[in-house]
Amino acid sequence: MSGFNPSDDALRDVKLAHVPFPLPRVALWAFTLAVALGFAYIVAINPNFGWPVVAQYFFDPTVMQGLSVTLGLTVVAMIIGVALGLILAIARMSQDRLASSLAGLFIWFFRGTPLLVQLIFWYNMSTLFPRISIGIASWNTNDLITPLTAAIVGLALNEAAYMAEIIRGGLLSVDKGQAETAQAFGMTKARALRRIIIPQAMKSIVPPTGNQLISMIKATSLVSVIAMADLLYSVQSIYNRTFEIIPLLLVAVLWYLLITSILNIGQSAIERHYSRGDRGLTTDKKKENPMPSGAVDERA
Repeated sequence: MSGFNPSDDALRDVKLAHVPFPLPRVALWAFTLAVALGFAYIVAINPNFGWPVVAQYFFDPTVMQGLSVTLGLTVVAMIIGVALGLILAIARMSQDRLASSLAGLFIWFFRGTPLLVQLIFWYNMSTLFPRISIGIASWNTNDLITPLTAAIVGLALNEAAYMAEIIRGGLLSVDKGQAETAQAFGMTKARALRRIIIPQAMKSIVPPTGNQLISMIKATSLVSVIAMADLLYSVQSIYNRTFEIIPLLLVAVLWYLLITSILNIGQSAIERHYSRGDRGLTTDKKKENPMPSGAVDERA
């Protein structure tokens, strides 16, 4: 057909595809921004939220003390959980049927029961075992299982079960040939795991571990049911006196959001650090096989 030029139509389609903000998209962005600003304005002027009370108690000493307890529980429980999770993951992957079965049983139990129930059981351990004996030594269970130890043990063991599966998945993502090569060079299994396998598995382990850390921050709020003075328990103790329930809960919500936002930034930085190798590999492949923009790969 005369006057028809396919290359002109293709060029026109390419130009339209590269329009940075087509009109419908701009309208959608404007509508979304207007709705968000409208909602924020309604929340800001609503006196029922009690924003002056929120500002008054945001840095209250009782709240700060509860925040420090929340952060301390998170750090300690995560360290113990990661360490136990690594041991459980290695045992789960072991050729030893006994070690693998015991690790699998641990993971099955602690992943299959609610964390709140586990915390309550640990806190009431004296009901089941009034005294704990090891050899000739014996202690009163209430002296050992305080709210603090119950919170740490409950959070750490629950976290260990989840971290075991995360670490196991990361270890399985590494090519088996890496371990075989390390053994061929005379490395022991433990050294190969420490020097070769785990560093490569970190790329798969870090993102879900960051998610678990953020979940742990929020899970610490459950220890308030065993009278542990964390952030939530602290604001509850204040609004039980002042009856300002919503403003004090907003104080806790804002602190949780602030902490998790900081952790998200840190997680993103760590993920970029461990993904540098992939970006370098992708760049090298592009250099080896350069292709002009818009060209069609005839090998496809």
